[in-house]
Amino acid sequence: MKALIPLACLLAGFAPLSSQGVIDAAPPEAWRPLLPENTLYMDVGESTVVFELAPALAPNTVRNIRTLVREGFFDGLSINRVQDNYVVQWGDPDAEDPAKMRKQGVPATLAPEFGIPAAGTAFTPIPGPDGFGEPGFVNGFAATRKDGAVWATHCYGALGVGRAEDADSGNGSELYVVIGHAPRHLDRNVTIAGRVISGTETLSSLKRGTGTLGFYETAAERVPITRIRLGSDVPVDQRLPIEIMRTDSASFRDYVDARAHRTRDGWFLHEAGFIDICNVRVPQRARARP
Repeated sequence: MKALIPLACLLAGFAPLSSQGVIDAAPPEAWRPLLPENTLYMDVGESTVVFELAPALAPNTVRNIRTLVREGFFDGLSINRVQDNYVVQWGDPDAEDPAKMRKQGVPATLAPEFGIPAAGTAFTPIPGPDGFGEPGFVNGFAATRKDGAVWATHCYGALGVGRAEDADSGNGSELYVVIGHAPRHLDRNVTIAGRVISGTETLSSLKRGTGTLGFYETAAERVPITRIRLGSDVPVDQRLPIEIMRTDSASFRDYVDARAHRTRDGWFLHEAGFIDICNVRVPQRARARP
């Protein structure tokens, strides 16, 4: 019996792991913490939605958002648009009225960050066809690389920056989250500043707006935002205690491979041999509070 144990371990070591098996086997170095300075906590009703910001992909936009959050710009504002299978959008409903609009501590315009140079960007590609370019990840965020540029991808849960007709009109004071099928036609047309880490269901379950493009038609329909805080301003014992798998790790490479070959997970009878970038949900796990 003792002689069989090493053989069984050896065989198990070479057997392709399921998605969950990869997560369970991932070593400590395959995980990273959720950095407080890159985290937002948005209180809506009795729920809290947690976002991770993406300074590697939109540094100036993230800087603006941090400034707006710290000055309390979003506190007491509202969710003004919920369009089915598309986005939830929030900000100042009086933003177009100079007499009523809330004061912003950032310039009204900001050079768009629709993409960044591929050179010098730590891009982790994933295999498989993609009509938009080469799919991959940048520090946990779904991205696409093509023609010397890298840009964030509009997957479910992406945190985007609303803008008007002018490309530089999105300064971070109006934000939205994707709650439907990935609208990748928005890529390189709008800046993505982060993604939802926890609480997407709070936004996706909101009553749909009946106005044009899903905007609420009356003030009574709008959903109040109690406040938005930076993680670094949230007491340590109230922060979300999670770790996120590093997308530049061998474990993540194996996880993507397992998701591309779903028969390893059971139930599935057929597999594609690749996976769409927006179907790769970066693994998270709970960690002990400090």
